[in-house]
Amino acid sequence: MNDLRVFWRGIFDENPTFRLLLGMCPTLAVSIAAGQGLGMGLAATAVLVASNILISLLRSVIPDKIRIPCFIVVIATFVTMVDLIMAAFVPGLHEVLGIFIPLIVVNCIILQRAEAFASKNGVWRSTLDGLGMGVGFTLALVLVSAIREILGSGTLFGLEILGFWQSFEPMGIMVSPPGAFIVLGLLIGLINFLSLRKA
Repeated sequence: MNDLRVFWRGIFDENPTFRLLLGMCPTLAVSIAAGQGLGMGLAATAVLVASNILISLLRSVIPDKIRIPCFIVVIATFVTMVDLIMAAFVPGLHEVLGIFIPLIVVNCIILQRAEAFASKNGVWRSTLDGLGMGVGFTLALVLVSAIREILGSGTLFGLEILGFWQSFEPMGIMVSPPGAFIVLGLLIGLINFLSLRKA
């Protein structure tokens, strides 16, 4: 598999959210507004890329029997760094995302990529894999969040976009937990339908 393919498969063929169904907790809980989805996606991407790089560098040093605890320590280190950076530079977003930033430590996307790819490949390919999976996760979060924000509030990234439409009534369900399941389910169904038609 060439390097470009390693990157692109995380966005399309093996999208963590829409194809592998990984990372459902932040996807469903944080996807109320597009800004929150983007912030969470970027935080997870930073941790994913950094942990993939370090785990790839240490892959020959980490004993096989304790690799998972070692991976979690590496991931937790980067999550702590991201958490502190967000608290310092974007405190509003940090406050809104709350507990979901520390929960990146146990995000199955990051641990799965560490185990399945970074621990078996070189630094460059592990970086591309982390970046591709992170971008795919971020795009999925932003898409789900944007749909929920537009239909639930009539805004996108906090800017009113449906104000010109006089008869628009926000759908309250879209900003509630069931709205996340509805939007995610419809998007997964659409992607599966398009994939089957393409095949």
